[in-house]
Amino acid sequence: MIRKFITRLLGKQTALGKRVEIAHAQHQIDASRLPNSALTVVRTLQQAGFEAYIVGGAVRDLLLGLKPKDFDVATNATPEQVKPLFRRALLIGRRFRIVHVMFGREVIEVSTFRAAPDAQRAAAVDGDERNTRELAGKQHAVDASGRVLRDNVWGAQDEDAARRDFTVNALYYDPTRDLVVDYHHGLRDMKSRTLRMIGDPAQRYREDPVRLLRVARFAAKLGFDIAPATRAPITTHAELLQGVPSARLFDETIKLLQTGHALASLEQLRKLGLHHGLLPLLDMALGQPGGEAFVLAALGDTDARLAQGKTASPSFLFACLLWPQVESHWRAAQDEGVPAIAALDQAADEVLGAQSARLAIQRRIASDMREIWQLQPRLARRTARYADALLEHPRFRAAFDFLLLRARTGGAEPELARWWEQYQQADADARAALLEQAAHAGADSTVRRKRRRRRKPAAGADAAPTAAE
Repeated sequence: MIRKFITRLLGKQTALGKRVEIAHAQHQIDASRLPNSALTVVRTLQQAGFEAYIVGGAVRDLLLGLKPKDFDVATNATPEQVKPLFRRALLIGRRFRIVHVMFGREVIEVSTFRAAPDAQRAAAVDGDERNTRELAGKQHAVDASGRVLRDNVWGAQDEDAARRDFTVNALYYDPTRDLVVDYHHGLRDMKSRTLRMIGDPAQRYREDPVRLLRVARFAAKLGFDIAPATRAPITTHAELLQGVPSARLFDETIKLLQTGHALASLEQLRKLGLHHGLLPLLDMALGQPGGEAFVLAALGDTDARLAQGKTASPSFLFACLLWPQVESHWRAAQDEGVPAIAALDQAADEVLGAQSARLAIQRRIASDMREIWQLQPRLARRTARYADALLEHPRFRAAFDFLLLRARTGGAEPELARWWEQYQQADADARAALLEQAAHAGADSTVRRKRRRRRKPAAGADAAPTAAE
């Protein structure tokens, strides 16, 4: 009855899909790869009488033979029913209310099955006036463009699957029964390596414009082709990203660039026509002379570090992405007579201030970025007083790596980078020799600059004799 009402109201009903249970012989998931924390959450919920499944990216990655980064659980228990079942659990979020269950430093995110958007809107209309106001005002809300602002209406598992983004992300795994539940042919799309949006792609992008970025990220990460219907509305809907809160856009940018596939993600953005005007930070970097080589080198280094199992600092990455713009402002300020270090501080203020309204970089990260930039001119001061102090600076290693990257792409003298590499590894005597070498090089360069600045006599005039003559 309610679904017929939805159809009359909206003209089209969200496709809920048919439940298909896939046995171990087909899915071949190795349950031993699941952490005890995720298994504990699932079993605790099931023992309390609720449904519970590992869901989303973890299931996808397990099926692809990849190592999942995070494990999420979906259940028919409400957040208020989930929290008392665990000793350390927090209710978080307003837009999407969920529970974080903590095991030491590990967090398992538990979400309640959400109702399909059409069912939510129908429920708001179908209820009495008081319930309608409560539902629209507190549980589910959209803006004028159709973007979902709040989504806390609980539903069944088939509805929850229908509101997920891609078919390969709408798979549920029950480790107790060792079966995968699939409503939208996600396993089939996985085998054909296809990224396909569930439902009408244009509508889904309006509900959450960040999905435009997720298409590029998942296509790059998984090496999947984008289904034609999923690709078609992207360019025309790109402007919807202007309405995404800056903090959320920052979080999505980190995911895009710090998943080990930053270069491939940037290439996908270009293919989809999203590389200009979409992410201001990338737009500024790639628009500067020489900026593209520096940014591509930084992203390549980040991918390589992550492939080796190392961490990648968001402070360092964002310092690299904004550096071409900072360097341009820095040079302009020095041309106006501002001293080098003061000019760099001024450039940092201008660049961070210009982009802050669009991409809200966290204060701690912005502070670390400034220190990496501020150390660049100081690294040129190779005296005993400065060199040893710089080695003790908490951002020295990041600043040195930044200098290496600049030297590799033509933005700094390779000799300066080599000097610092040797100085870090040298003993006391070798360091003294390196400092003396730097002092001679500095004196020579000062003489050369003075000679270049000596004014030539006016044309036709007799040149005055020099001291040497």
